[in-house]
Amino acid sequence: MNIKITHNWLLEYLDTEATPEQIQKYLSLCGPSVESVVKNGDDYIYDIEITSNRIDTASVIGIAREAAVILKRFGIKSSFKPLQVKEPVIESEKPMPLVVTDKSKLCKRIMAVVMDNITTGNSPQFIKDRLEAAGIRSLNNLVDITNYVMTETGQPTHVFDYDRIKTNKFIIRNAKEKELIVTLDEKKYILSSQDVIIDDGTGRVIDLPGIMGTANSVVTSDTKRIIFFLETNNATTIRRSSMRYGIRTVAATINEKNPDPLIAKTALFRGVELFKKYSGAKVAGGIIDIFPDPEKPVFITTTIDFIIKRIGIDIPEKQITDILKDLNFKVLETGNKLKLQIPSFRQADVTIAEDLVEEIARIYGYFNLPNRLQPMAYVKRSKEMELLFVYQNKIKLFLKHLGLHEVINYSMISKEMMENNGLTDIPHLTLQNSISEDIKYLRTDLMPSLIKNIKENEGKISYNTVPDESRNLRMFEIGKTYIPRVNDLPIEEYKVGIITNTDFADMKGICDALMSELHFPDYEISRGGHPLLNPSNLGEIRVGKELVAEFGQLKAEYKIKNKLKNDAYLAIFDFSKLIKYSRDIADYKPINPYATIKLDLTVEANPGNPYRNIKKTVYRLSKLLADLQFLGAYQNKISLRFFFSSKERNITEEEAKEELEKIKKNIWS
Repeated sequence: MNIKITHNWLLEYLDTEATPEQIQKYLSLCGPSVESVVKNGDDYIYDIEITSNRIDTASVIGIAREAAVILKRFGIKSSFKPLQVKEPVIESEKPMPLVVTDKSKLCKRIMAVVMDNITTGNSPQFIKDRLEAAGIRSLNNLVDITNYVMTETGQPTHVFDYDRIKTNKFIIRNAKEKELIVTLDEKKYILSSQDVIIDDGTGRVIDLPGIMGTANSVVTSDTKRIIFFLETNNATTIRRSSMRYGIRTVAATINEKNPDPLIAKTALFRGVELFKKYSGAKVAGGIIDIFPDPEKPVFITTTIDFIIKRIGIDIPEKQITDILKDLNFKVLETGNKLKLQIPSFRQADVTIAEDLVEEIARIYGYFNLPNRLQPMAYVKRSKEMELLFVYQNKIKLFLKHLGLHEVINYSMISKEMMENNGLTDIPHLTLQNSISEDIKYLRTDLMPSLIKNIKENEGKISYNTVPDESRNLRMFEIGKTYIPRVNDLPIEEYKVGIITNTDFADMKGICDALMSELHFPDYEISRGGHPLLNPSNLGEIRVGKELVAEFGQLKAEYKIKNKLKNDAYLAIFDFSKLIKYSRDIADYKPINPYATIKLDLTVEANPGNPYRNIKKTVYRLSKLLADLQFLGAYQNKISLRFFFSSKERNITEEEAKEELEKIKKNIWS
């Protein structure tokens, strides 16, 4: 995430003579990356990238604390000036009631205070300027102060109109399933029972804490009394709720990264101070502070030797301890053995000794470490992985040269894709925390993904202007399928999937060509039985009893369900079988020195006698038959070309015709 702060605001907590350019340079070398510094009137605006594990730096105070340590390393005078705030006291003779309950301990810490005598208006110009420089729109003094405190301290805060909450109660609870809320931006959301909300005691939801407030409790120009409220949330709950509804506020982004609960008190006191100063507010109730499980001190023990060994250079012990002290780590034991207490605002990301090594190395300066690259090492891959790579490349190149386009799909599909392709009865592995319903189930077949590719691309074809041959869509994918297993990892199998919108003969030709390119041994093409394919237009390829591929025309019902404009033809190859039976070179066949006679024959097609049977029969009937080719089909007739030759002598045309007549008589008489 990125934050924007101004230079003058930073100097309220950083005593230094460094220029904005120096702050950008040195902070980027050893801490958060300052992506830009832009002059803005008599001030400067820093745009700073914060790494996800360092939410303690997502504030003016956090950046000042980092800069004070880093600038000193470069010989520039600098020191951190902590925010000094006083605990507010009740100023009203009759305290105003407010009850906050969190029976299920859904929040780590909750703080609140009631204030009256409020005057709603514009914020002071410096607050407006600083918020707008930070990318936050100024609304009024009440809302602006909550945003100002959040940007300054890193603790999100919220303000409610006290009089619009008639019960004076805040009940923290889980939402009811399908409970409705309307947020500040007037959007409606139907909640899940996993969400945390604030109830006013009547069942009315008045806040989605840590993410966004609701429209029914927001302050207005008529607000006279307020509740200044803040909470430290369960980071996982906030993340899931924010992502579930797509509400990506700054508050949600901070709260989902475990901010320090101890800064809540500083933020509350700072907010009260600003409300009193810029809205005339008076404290009208005691400070509510619900902190059921305060953070316990965290200690890490390591050694100087451990640190030096992992950094790779000899850093003096005093320099190591000085860096750690500057970073607010409390050094309890020194010498070779180090015992450190982790500051509360670093407990979320410094958990092991290696994290301490990283802190010392970055402040010492990665640029000060010598360049000692490890020597290159060759890792020999297994034969299976090597073959996988070789044949993937070989098949991709061949299919590309046949005119097919490669597609790369997600390994996940949607429930709709399963329903549209008759796969709902087949067990699928489900992703528990999928970011989208479109990629929730691990696929067991490549066909749904390929059908979707055809659907998405056929709509881009202009049938009025594009020539017939240019309307052809021919695609392939090499990818994995995942077959679930009980109490075990899934079976992961590579498949080669092909899809076209041309015709059955084209698909069969592609399959035949691929078999030929891989120099397959004797294989048979026979009628198959894939449930997605049309029984009258499908086939399968086998070597012996092993199934290598299935291909054919998509059934009409699945064409309709997928809303395809044209017929689709698919083929799915088992990649492991392609590797198993392929050969680097074809079997050697010596050239026949004797003449070959070619004769063509056109006969009636017989659906009960498929081409594979004809081919077997003709070779059995004639010893002079060297080859047979299928030329084409037209109006229930097929044309074949016969090649007759002998390996011992030149045969005559009459002999060839006699052989052809014998074949014709036995098969088509």
